[in-house]
Amino acid sequence: MPLDRPPPFFVGNHLALDFLNTIATPQGAVIDWLCDGQDLVGWLENARVIDPVVAARIRTWRRDALDEVAGKAREFRNWLRAFVTARKGKPLRATAGSIAPLNELLARDKSFPQVEVVGRNADVGHSLVRRRVRRWESPEELIDPLVDAAADLICNHDFRSIRTCEGSACCLMFLDRTKGHARRWFSMAVCGNRAKAEAHRARTARKKGRAG
Repeated sequence: MPLDRPPPFFVGNHLALDFLNTIATPQGAVIDWLCDGQDLVGWLENARVIDPVVAARIRTWRRDALDEVAGKAREFRNWLRAFVTARKGKPLRATAGSIAPLNELLARDKSFPQVEVVGRNADVGHSLVRRRVRRWESPEELIDPLVDAAADLICNHDFRSIRTCEGSACCLMFLDRTKGHARRWFSMAVCGNRAKAEAHRARTARKKGRAG
Protein backbone atom coordinates (compact mmCIF):
# COMPACT_ATOMS: atom_id res chain seq x y z
CA MET A 1 0.00 0.00 0.00
CA PRO A 2 1.40 3.45 -0.91
CA LEU A 3 2.58 5.34 2.15
CA ASP A 4 0.33 8.31 1.40
CA ARG A 5 -2.81 6.18 1.02
CA PRO A 6 -5.05 5.75 4.10
CA PRO A 7 -6.47 2.34 5.02
CA PRO A 8 -9.58 1.32 3.03
CA PHE A 9 -13.01 2.20 4.38
CA PHE A 10 -15.44 -0.44 5.59
CA VAL A 11 -18.43 1.76 6.33
CA GLY A 12 -20.94 0.58 3.72
CA ASN A 13 -22.79 -1.94 5.91
CA HIS A 14 -22.57 -4.33 2.97
CA LEU A 15 -19.64 -5.95 1.18
CA ALA A 16 -20.82 -4.75 -2.25
CA LEU A 17 -20.89 -1.12 -1.09
CA ASP A 18 -17.53 -1.48 0.64
CA PHE A 19 -16.29 -2.76 -2.73
CA LEU A 20 -17.65 0.39 -4.42
CA ASN A 21 -15.90 2.45 -1.76
CA THR A 22 -12.50 1.09 -2.87
CA ILE A 23 -12.32 4.21 -5.04
CA ALA A 24 -13.16 7.45 -3.26
CA THR A 25 -12.14 11.04 -2.57
CA PRO A 26 -11.80 11.14 1.24
CA GLN A 27 -9.34 14.06 1.10
CA GLY A 28 -10.47 15.70 -2.12
CA ALA A 29 -8.23 13.62 -4.38
CA VAL A 30 -9.18 10.30 -5.99
CA ILE A 31 -7.73 7.28 -4.20
CA ASP A 32 -8.00 3.73 -5.55
CA TRP A 33 -7.41 0.80 -3.20
CA LEU A 34 -7.45 -1.76 -6.04
CA CYS A 35 -4.58 -0.60 -8.21
CA ASP A 36 -3.11 -4.07 -8.73
CA GLY A 37 -3.45 -7.71 -7.76
CA GLN A 38 -1.69 -7.38 -4.43
CA ASP A 39 -4.09 -4.56 -3.54
CA LEU A 40 -7.03 -6.82 -4.37
CA VAL A 41 -5.74 -9.68 -2.21
CA GLY A 42 -5.03 -7.31 0.68
CA TRP A 43 -8.47 -5.74 0.46
CA LEU A 44 -10.22 -9.11 0.38
CA GLU A 45 -8.24 -10.13 3.44
CA ASN A 46 -9.13 -6.91 5.27
CA ALA A 47 -12.77 -7.43 4.30
CA ARG A 48 -12.54 -10.96 5.79
CA VAL A 49 -13.50 -12.55 2.51
CA ILE A 50 -10.31 -14.64 2.57
CA ASP A 51 -8.42 -15.65 5.68
CA PRO A 52 -4.71 -14.77 6.19
CA VAL A 53 -3.49 -18.29 5.36
CA VAL A 54 -5.31 -18.29 2.02
CA ALA A 55 -4.17 -14.72 1.33
CA ALA A 56 -0.52 -15.69 1.92
CA ARG A 57 -0.85 -18.58 -0.55
CA ILE A 58 -2.55 -16.40 -3.17
CA ARG A 59 0.21 -13.78 -2.92
CA THR A 60 2.67 -16.36 -4.28
CA TRP A 61 0.72 -16.64 -7.55
CA ARG A 62 1.95 -14.94 -10.71
CA ARG A 63 1.81 -11.18 -10.34
CA ASP A 64 0.60 -10.59 -13.89
CA ALA A 65 -2.33 -13.00 -13.38
CA LEU A 66 -3.31 -11.24 -10.15
CA ASP A 67 -3.00 -7.84 -11.82
CA GLU A 68 -5.26 -9.03 -14.64
CA VAL A 69 -8.04 -10.10 -12.29
CA ALA A 70 -7.67 -6.81 -10.39
CA GLY A 71 -8.35 -5.05 -13.68
CA LYS A 72 -11.48 -7.16 -14.13
CA ALA A 73 -12.53 -6.27 -10.59
CA ARG A 74 -12.18 -2.57 -11.41
CA GLU A 75 -14.27 -3.06 -14.55
CA PHE A 76 -16.97 -4.80 -12.55
CA ARG A 77 -16.77 -2.03 -9.96
CA ASN A 78 -17.44 0.53 -12.70
CA TRP A 79 -20.50 -1.41 -13.87
CA LEU A 80 -21.84 -1.87 -10.33
CA ARG A 81 -21.28 1.80 -9.45
CA ALA A 82 -23.25 2.92 -12.48
CA PHE A 83 -26.05 0.44 -11.70
CA VAL A 84 -26.30 1.45 -8.02
CA THR A 85 -25.86 5.19 -8.58
CA ALA A 86 -28.71 5.27 -11.09
CA ARG A 87 -31.10 3.47 -8.72
CA LYS A 88 -30.10 4.31 -5.13
CA GLY A 89 -32.59 6.13 -2.95
CA LYS A 90 -35.65 4.79 -4.74
CA PRO A 91 -37.46 1.48 -5.34
CA LEU A 92 -35.31 -0.78 -7.47
CA ARG A 93 -36.29 -1.17 -11.09
CA ALA A 94 -34.23 -3.24 -13.47
CA THR A 95 -34.56 -5.17 -16.70
CA ALA A 96 -33.06 -8.48 -17.78
CA GLY A 97 -30.69 -6.55 -20.01
CA SER A 98 -29.51 -4.27 -17.21
CA ILE A 99 -28.42 -7.19 -15.04
CA ALA A 100 -27.01 -9.34 -17.86
CA PRO A 101 -23.35 -8.45 -17.06
CA LEU A 102 -23.92 -9.59 -13.48
CA ASN A 103 -25.46 -12.89 -14.54
CA GLU A 104 -22.60 -13.57 -16.94
CA LEU A 105 -20.13 -13.32 -14.07
CA LEU A 106 -22.32 -15.32 -11.69
CA ALA A 107 -22.35 -18.18 -14.22
CA ARG A 108 -18.57 -18.58 -13.82
CA ASP A 109 -18.68 -19.14 -10.05
CA LYS A 110 -17.26 -22.54 -9.03
CA SER A 111 -18.09 -22.29 -5.31
CA PHE A 112 -20.42 -24.74 -3.63
CA PRO A 113 -22.72 -24.70 -0.59
CA GLN A 114 -21.82 -26.65 2.53
CA VAL A 115 -23.55 -27.22 5.86
CA GLU A 116 -21.31 -26.77 8.91
CA VAL A 117 -21.67 -27.32 12.63
CA VAL A 118 -20.98 -24.03 14.42
CA GLY A 119 -21.95 -24.79 18.02
CA ARG A 120 -24.11 -26.72 20.41
CA ASN A 121 -27.08 -25.42 22.40
CA ALA A 122 -28.33 -27.40 25.39
CA ASP A 123 -31.96 -26.87 24.35
CA VAL A 124 -31.88 -27.34 20.59
CA GLY A 125 -28.74 -29.41 20.04
CA HIS A 126 -26.21 -28.58 17.35
CA SER A 127 -26.38 -25.30 15.43
CA LEU A 128 -25.95 -25.71 11.71
CA VAL A 129 -25.29 -23.05 9.10
CA ARG A 130 -25.21 -23.16 5.32
CA ARG A 131 -22.32 -21.27 3.80
CA ARG A 132 -20.61 -21.04 0.43
CA VAL A 133 -17.15 -22.58 0.16
CA ARG A 134 -14.52 -21.52 -2.35
CA ARG A 135 -11.50 -23.57 -3.35
CA TRP A 136 -9.26 -20.59 -4.24
CA GLU A 137 -7.46 -22.43 -7.01
CA SER A 138 -7.05 -19.61 -9.56
CA PRO A 139 -6.85 -15.80 -9.64
CA GLU A 140 -10.19 -15.61 -11.47
CA GLU A 141 -11.94 -16.79 -8.30
CA LEU A 142 -11.01 -13.57 -6.48
CA ILE A 143 -13.78 -11.64 -8.21
CA ASP A 144 -16.47 -14.23 -7.46
CA PRO A 145 -17.31 -13.16 -3.87
CA LEU A 146 -17.65 -9.56 -5.07
CA VAL A 147 -20.09 -10.61 -7.77
CA ASP A 148 -22.01 -12.71 -5.23
CA ALA A 149 -22.18 -9.72 -2.86
CA ALA A 150 -23.52 -7.52 -5.65
CA ALA A 151 -26.24 -10.07 -6.38
CA ASP A 152 -27.18 -10.14 -2.71
CA LEU A 153 -27.37 -6.35 -2.57
CA ILE A 154 -29.60 -6.21 -5.64
CA CYS A 155 -31.91 -9.06 -4.61
CA ASN A 156 -32.14 -8.77 -0.84
CA HIS A 157 -31.79 -5.12 0.15
CA ASP A 158 -33.94 -2.02 -0.25
CA PHE A 159 -32.28 0.40 -2.68
CA ARG A 160 -34.19 3.23 -1.01
CA SER A 161 -31.79 2.81 1.92
CA ILE A 162 -28.62 3.19 -0.15
CA ARG A 163 -27.08 6.61 0.41
CA THR A 164 -24.06 8.59 -0.67
CA CYS A 165 -22.34 10.55 2.07
CA GLU A 166 -23.46 14.19 2.01
CA GLY A 167 -19.93 15.44 2.63
CA SER A 168 -18.99 17.98 -0.03
CA ALA A 169 -15.77 16.16 -0.94
CA CYS A 170 -16.97 12.61 -0.26
CA CYS A 171 -18.54 9.93 -2.45
CA LEU A 172 -18.62 6.96 -0.07
CA MET A 173 -21.80 4.87 -0.20
CA PHE A 174 -23.53 3.05 2.62
CA LEU A 175 -26.65 1.08 3.42
CA ASP A 176 -28.63 3.12 5.93
CA ARG A 177 -29.74 0.68 8.61
CA THR A 178 -30.60 3.29 11.23
CA LYS A 179 -34.07 3.08 12.72
CA GLY A 180 -35.29 6.35 11.22
CA HIS A 181 -33.21 6.03 8.02
CA ALA A 182 -31.68 9.40 8.81
CA ARG A 183 -27.98 8.67 8.38
CA ARG A 184 -26.35 11.39 6.30
CA TRP A 185 -22.60 10.83 6.63
CA PHE A 186 -20.29 7.87 6.33
CA SER A 187 -18.81 9.24 9.57
CA MET A 188 -20.20 12.02 11.73
CA ALA A 189 -16.72 12.53 13.17
CA VAL A 190 -15.25 13.19 9.70
CA CYS A 191 -17.72 14.45 7.11
CA GLY A 192 -20.40 15.47 9.62
CA ASN A 193 -18.08 17.74 11.57
CA ARG A 194 -16.51 19.03 8.35
CA ALA A 195 -19.97 20.00 7.06
CA LYS A 196 -20.75 21.76 10.34
CA ALA A 197 -17.48 23.70 10.10
CA GLU A 198 -18.24 24.68 6.48
CA ALA A 199 -21.74 25.82 7.44
CA HIS A 200 -20.31 27.86 10.33
CA ARG A 201 -17.79 29.57 8.05
CA ALA A 202 -20.54 30.35 5.53
CA ARG A 203 -22.76 31.89 8.24
CA THR A 204 -19.82 33.93 9.55
CA ALA A 205 -19.03 35.21 6.04
CA ARG A 206 -22.67 36.20 5.48
CA LYS A 207 -22.76 38.09 8.78
CA LYS A 208 -19.55 39.94 7.93
CA GLY A 209 -20.98 40.77 4.52
CA ARG A 210 -24.13 42.26 6.05
CA ALA A 211 -22.09 44.15 8.62
CA GLY A 212 -19.92 45.60 5.88
